[in-house]
Amino acid sequence: MPRKKAAAPTIEGAAKAIHAAIRAIPKGTIASYGDIAARVGLPKHARLVARVLSQLSDPAIPWHRVVRAGDRIAFAAGSEGFARQRERLRAEGHTVRDNGQVIAVRRAADLDQELWGGFF
Repeated sequence: MPRKKAAAPTIEGAAKAIHAAIRAIPKGTIASYGDIAARVGLPKHARLVARVLSQLSDPAIPWHRVVRAGDRIAFAAGSEGFARQRERLRAEGHTVRDNGQVIAVRRAADLDQELWGGFF
């Protein structure tokens, strides 16, 4: 019997998965938009992660732990968003340069490895 093609994820489903992946980033760790996209099975959809975060209404989600490629804050330097993210990252022990470059205490290059160790 032929396999059915998997249904494309809905925006709502993708947003829930993205929120869950961001909640799983441990305190003191950062991940990129691309890391999150790959983690939820949507590689090459980093912009979707950014879009979902731009519409975030749940203050419990640690959005500040998500940075753009090159470990930089995505907000424009000098903006309110830039200042809030920089403050939150510094509170978790990261160094944030004036240009938005984050020198991370830890970087979640592979969230599965970060969360589960060598099991997977």
